[in-house]
Amino acid sequence: MSDDPQSPYQSRQLVIVFGLLAALIVAGSALLLLSRPEPVTITINPPPPSVTPLPTNTPSPLQIYVTGAVAQPGTVIMLPAGSRVEDAIAAAGGALDTANLEAVNLAALLRDGDQIHVPEQGAAPAVLATTSGGTLIHINSATLEEIDTLPGIGPALAQRIIDYREANGPFTSFDDLDAVDGIGPDLLSQIADMITFD
Repeated sequence: MSDDPQSPYQSRQLVIVFGLLAALIVAGSALLLLSRPEPVTITINPPPPSVTPLPTNTPSPLQIYVTGAVAQPGTVIMLPAGSRVEDAIAAAGGALDTANLEAVNLAALLRDGDQIHVPEQGAAPAVLATTSGGTLIHINSATLEEIDTLPGIGPALAQRIIDYREANGPFTSFDDLDAVDGIGPDLLSQIADMITFD
């Protein structure tokens, strides 16, 4: 049996050392918590809004009346703005073999309400209110007296046209004009080359 007089003393020293180490760890942890830096606030600034371009006006389609030596004469066709006479003839099925295309300016720009007449070879040139000129009645702004100058239309019918226009808005096609009481296909064929829907 061996008694070591230093064993209890060494055990006490170990307890003290461990206690000191524990105290140091706790104190160090507390210092770390106290000295922890403040969180950094990150502000994200969105880019400035870009300027949205304003919408542009889309030109309205053109209504063109094509007559004469074409595959589908006497039809009103719709074409995009900026179209030319040759586009209107193509849309009406193309010119016939008997057509006199030299009498027509194929490169002329179209306006809404134009009539394109393709004459037969050897036929006398027709005087029409097309892109080449002529006197046109602007049916959406014409006075009673101006409308009365059209063939087959007297003062009473001219007044009905104005009344219909004021009640329903501007005319946009020959179909709209045909809705006026007293105007039919025969009268439309007489005045088709003398009016415009501008």
